[in-house]
This record gives sequence, structure tokens and C-alpha cells, in this order.
Amino acid sequence: MVSAVHSHRPTIKANNKSFKSRHATKSSIRAKNKALTQTPGKVEDADPSARKSPHQQLMSKLDRRNKARQLQQNKHKDLVKETRIFDGRKGAPRIVAVVTLCEDGDARAAVKQLLGSLELEGDVPEVGSLVTSVERFKQKLQWLTPPRDLLPTLDACKLADFVVLVLSAQQEVDPHGELLIRSIEAQGISNTTVVVQHLETIDPPKRRPDVKKSLHSYISHFFPTIAKVNSLESPQEASSVIRTLCTQHPKGVHWRDDRPYLLADEVRWTDADGLAVTGVVRGKGLNADRLIHIQGYGDFQIDRICECPTAAPAAASGDSMALDNTESAAAAVLATPTTEQDTLEDLAPEAEMQDISDAVSEVPTNMTDRRGVLLDDHHYFDDDIDAINVPYEAPRRLPKGTSSYQAAWILDEDSDASDLEDEEDVAMVDDAVDPAAPRPEDGVEGLAGPAMTEAMTEYGDDKSEMFVDRAPEQELAEIEAFRRNRGNALDEDREFPDEIELHPNVAARERLARYRGLKSLRSSKWETEEDRPFQPENWERLARIGNYRAVKNKVVSEALVGGVAPGTRVCVYLRNVPADIEKDWARGGGKVLALYGLLRHEHKQAVVNLSLTPSSEYADAVNGGQTPIKAKDELVVQVGPRRLVIKPLFSQAGGTGKNGVAKFERYLMPGRTTIATIVAPVCWGGVPAVFWRRQEGGGMELVGQGSFVNVDQQRVVAKRVVLTGHPFKIHRKLVTVRYMFFNAEDVAWFKAIPLFTKRGRSGFIKESLGTHGYFKATFDGKINPQDAVAISLYKRVFPRGSEEFRG
Repeated sequence: MVSAVHSHRPTIKANNKSFKSRHATKSSIRAKNKALTQTPGKVEDADPSARKSPHQQLMSKLDRRNKARQLQQNKHKDLVKETRIFDGRKGAPRIVAVVTLCEDGDARAAVKQLLGSLELEGDVPEVGSLVTSVERFKQKLQWLTPPRDLLPTLDACKLADFVVLVLSAQQEVDPHGELLIRSIEAQGISNTTVVVQHLETIDPPKRRPDVKKSLHSYISHFFPTIAKVNSLESPQEASSVIRTLCTQHPKGVHWRDDRPYLLADEVRWTDADGLAVTGVVRGKGLNADRLIHIQGYGDFQIDRICECPTAAPAAASGDSMALDNTESAAAAVLATPTTEQDTLEDLAPEAEMQDISDAVSEVPTNMTDRRGVLLDDHHYFDDDIDAINVPYEAPRRLPKGTSSYQAAWILDEDSDASDLEDEEDVAMVDDAVDPAAPRPEDGVEGLAGPAMTEAMTEYGDDKSEMFVDRAPEQELAEIEAFRRNRGNALDEDREFPDEIELHPNVAARERLARYRGLKSLRSSKWETEEDRPFQPENWERLARIGNYRAVKNKVVSEALVGGVAPGTRVCVYLRNVPADIEKDWARGGGKVLALYGLLRHEHKQAVVNLSLTPSSEYADAVNGGQTPIKAKDELVVQVGPRRLVIKPLFSQAGGTGKNGVAKFERYLMPGRTTIATIVAPVCWGGVPAVFWRRQEGGGMELVGQGSFVNVDQQRVVAKRVVLTGHPFKIHRKLVTVRYMFFNAEDVAWFKAIPLFTKRGRSGFIKESLGTHGYFKATFDGKINPQDAVAISLYKRVFPRGSEEFRG
């Protein structure tokens, strides 16, 4: 017997009739109207808020699968396109750089052991280049064995598709080897493989796995993706390395692959054609209208690009891969420059900037007539220059309607006459003079109320004291004793790194004539007209880029189309190239010669900002007592294909405020990122930058690494100086300050600058006392006797130019 289940009819659920629009929602009505107005045969997107049927959900799942399949196919097409230059026996060889990190490492022996695992032979040079054909994988490998020097190794790794790092089982990686690792990693590296030599010499044999494990732990600190350290003495592991080099897809270096580049297989020089470089185009297409950069020599124009027949793959060095003159003469011309070819001019023409340079050739004459320092965008006390030497006149009470002429005839004793006794008829006729307003000698900031002006002294008297200047000899002795006692405290505290001390005989208004005041470093407006007389000679001729990111995207997109296709073996003829390039290449020495195609505008000089993060070795040296690098010290920087000698300005990283002002830093401090500003050629994209410092013995010390930030000429690097004084007498908020200035004229000149203390109080100069630079100041609260009173002054510093590194 089946029991019936009883359920009550729901009373709170309303089943509205779907065909009645009274109960329809706005979204359903909108979807219905959209379906009525839809064009026949046209599929439009449905309302995202509409509920989907199971069939629609199934279709969207199929759409997602189709989209994922299309993305996968596009990625596969891109992969095939990138690896097409290596396909077949006639493809371009894969460049493999062999770098020894230990002193007993032998790159030549390492290459021989790798080739011997597949029974391949070749005359491997001690330093140089070798091309071998691996018939088993239908690939060609070009081995680069640079000398164990920093710059040749970096040049080889910059071009390599694969980098083989050679370790030793007998010796540890020395400091020079660690310098190579850090520099290679900083400039950008493609696929990396690690091998070890002399592992068979480790006895007993059961210790060999532990040695390999220790080496893997060490190298994983720099390259975490390394899965295994292969032994060259093992034929199985050596052949596995060769298989990886021939079959693995090189990930490349991003900044390098955005530009065309070419490794020189042959270099010829003739008086008729100039320099001709033969090699395989890699990266992007080689455009004849763009410039070519040769590292260490500069930028050059392309005369023509000719097709070069593929040479027979011979197991020899690059010297045996020369082409006959008759063969190159009959080669077809693939590309020639057009009328839009880039010029070698790195500055704007002088004719365009002539009107500007004439306007700023001399210092404005009105600068010598000014009576006060520049605060933000205004020179205080310039509105009424003659009023400074006019004695102060108290406001007078005059009858309504009295003119200035009539007021001159009214004597002070007549101001109490009967016609002035009526309070309703008395008014102030001069609206510009307010009895409650600050006096002109008190500064623009103004003074506090009567309680401030009648403040008591530190001794509690209701009457103000008479100020008496000290004798000059006594004053100098007290200043020396005060600064000598504060020396250690400043070194330990270091809260005022920009503090300077002026000699009592030096006028601050002359010593700091270029400095100005800012109420806020982040928001106060920076008046650029004041800096124009001090600009460098070619400042107005530098390239200016309004929107760096937008222009970068446009220029990089231009390089995606056109030019000689990658994988083509060509012979590039260059104009006005010195013959020393061919002689240096023929001399050998393990140095590689490469042509790097520049993008549009990458030869123009501009104000360049580079990020710089100091290395751990530099931090250890500074913490150990070594003097940190000062701004404008000479450094060597490698930015993409260029290597420059620079003298950078250091400024705070993290962006600027809305006024575009960044604070100048005197030293490269370890542990934080700094912006290095120089005048150098433009570069597009976040290209890595590596910084070194030359040593006395001719070596290079790694300073740090960073990247190319942007091109910004409007960014102001402001150098700050802090003048400090000592509270001499304190009464509540009224303080007498000394040792900041040493004459009354300096106090009057810097009167508009706001004061601050080390503990966060703010105030302003009230009036000068005597002739030795003492002054009264009012603060927003009571200050401590051990506190220091200070003002901040700023001036703009301009970056210096750069030179091509010839090393």
C-alpha cells in the first residue's frame, strides 16, 4: 500500500503569466525588443543578464573550447615561425657560447668532449668561432669560445641562443667567475646548460654524486631553472647536452629579439665599397632605412643589403668562410635605403633652436636687482622694491573722504580734534594698510598676534631685552666650539644628510644664489625660467618625447613588418666606416663582431633615466668602510647593444610628485634603488642596464643592475642643501636663533623661507637681530633646547653627456 504524500499549496510564490508584460522585468523587455529589432541573418551578443538555457550553455562551452584551440594553433604558428631559421641543413646555425667559471676550466676541451660524444670532429680554436654540422639532428651549431675576460664573454653571451657554463670539480668558482655570472644574468641570458669538468678525478667515486649535488645547489642560486649538472666525462650525459642544444627551442632575450642583429662570419674592407659584413639576419627584419650599431665603434648607415650564397658547412673557424669578390658582386641586392633613411645627427638642427638659445644666452639682468630668495614661483619683496628702504609708517586715523593730499596737511597732534571724537565718522582710508596686519619687515608669512610680539624672554621679564652683538673674535671662537661639539652627533644621527656649514666670512646670498625655497618638494611649482641661464649648451636640442609609452609601442610595431626576413644570409655594406674594424676583427683575440639594427630615433640624444639597484658586493664594500660612489663619478654602463662611459646624477626612485621634481642624492647608497640620469641615446623598452666601475689595475667592478626607465626632459633633479641654526634663547614659541646666518643681509634675503626643526616643528623668521646674523623666529609650538632649526634650499642640477666605451 502506497501512502500519499500531502503538501500544501504555496501561498507566497506568485506564478505570473509570462505573456503579460505588466509583471515583466526591464531586462526581459529589453531583450525582447532587441530580438524584434535584430537584423535577419546577423548574430548579436545576447543580454549578459539574461538567463541561458542548457543548450546555450553547451554552445558557450564549445565556443570556449574553440577559442582555446585557436590560441594553441596561433602559438604553434609563432613557434614554427621563430624556429624556421634553424630548420634543415641550410638553416642558420644555433649559436652556443661556452663560458668557463673556474680558473682551471678549459672551453676548448669542453667543446671537444661534447663533439666526441657523437663522434664528431673539428679543429676547435682556443678562442674564436667554430661551425659544426650535426647530421643526426639535421642542425648546425656555431661554438663561441671567448677568452676568460668580462667584456668578450658578455659580447658572446649577448648573441648566443644557448650558454654552456663550465664548472670544475676540483676548484670553486673564483671572484672573477662570480662576476661573470652576475654580469651575464644582469644583461639577459637565453637557455642555459651547466656542465662539469674533472669529475673523474674525485676519489672515491661514491663522492662524485655529492660533488654534482653541491655544484647544482650553487648554480641554482643564480639560475633556479637548472635541473641538472651534466658531466663531460660521461658520454651519455654529453650526448644529452648535444641533443638539448639541437632540439630545444631557444627562449631568446626579449630586448635583443625586438631588433635585428647579425653575427659577423666574414668582414671585408675595400676602398670602393667600404666595409662589408656577412652573416645571417636574426631577430626582426633588417631594414635598410634604420641605422646599424657596432659595439665600441658607433652608429653607421647602410649602403645596401645584398644576398649572400650559403657557404658549405666546413668544420673550421670563421676565417675559412670567406666569399669570393666575383660571387658577392653577382649577388642580388635585397634592400637599399630610401629617402626616409635615418641620419646620423643625434641633436636637433641649430636653426630650429636659434630663437631659444638667443633668449637664454645671458643671465637676466633683473636677477641682480632682486631683494629676496625665490620661493616656489614667486620672488618675495619684488613687488615693491623701493619699500624696503622706506621707514615704516604707522597707519593714521583720518576722517572719511580725506585724500592723500589733505592727509599730508593734517598733523599728528590734530588727529585728536573734536571732529574725530565721533567714533562713527572715523575710518581707515588706506585699505592696503591694516593695523592688525604684519609689518613689511616681518615677511610675507606674517607675524602672530600681540601676544607674540610682546613675548617675554627666557628670564621671565615682561620687557624685551636689548640685543648686543659680540666681538668678532669671541663670535668665531664660539662657532668653532659649537660645530666641533656637534660633529659626532651629526655623524651618528645622519638625519640631515644635506646639511652644509658656511664660513662666517661667506655671504649666504652669494654662495647660494642659484638656490630657491619650496614649501613642498612634491607639490610646489618649480619655475623653470630661473634655470634657463644655467642650462647646458645643447639642452634645447635634445630629443623630447611627450608620451614615452605610446611612442615606444608605435616604434616597436614598425619593426614587426618589412626588411630582410630573419634567417637570410646577407652581406651588409656600411657607409663611412673606419678600416680599423676590419683590422681588429682579423687580429682575432676571441672578440666577436656583431651588427645591431637600431629602431627609429634610437640614435638621438635625450635625457635618459635608468634604474640602478646596487649589488650585494658593493653593499658589503661600503659597509666595510669603502667610500660609496658619488654622483658624477665615472661609471661604465651597458644598455642593450650600447656600452657607454657615463657620469650619472643620482635621484630618489619611486616617481615624482605632480610638479615633476625628484630629490638629488649625493651618493649611491646600498640597499635601495636609485634613478641614474644621463644624456644618452634613446632606447625603447625596458632594456636591462648593467653598471661597472673601473679599477686601477684595468679590471671592472660590478656596481649594480637596473633597466631603462624612460626619456623625460621635464623631470627636475633638485639638489637640496640644509642650513641649520642653534636656538640661543627660547620663550614659549618665540626663539632667538644663531649660527644659521652671519650677517643681517642674509637674514633679509632668506626671510621668506619657512623654518623647520628636527623634531617636526615649523615656523618662520620674524626679524633680524644685530649685525651678526641672529634673528627671532616664531614656531607652531614650543621647541626643545637641543633641537636644531633649519631651512631647505633647492637648485636644479643638469645631467652630463655620455661617450662610447672603447675597450
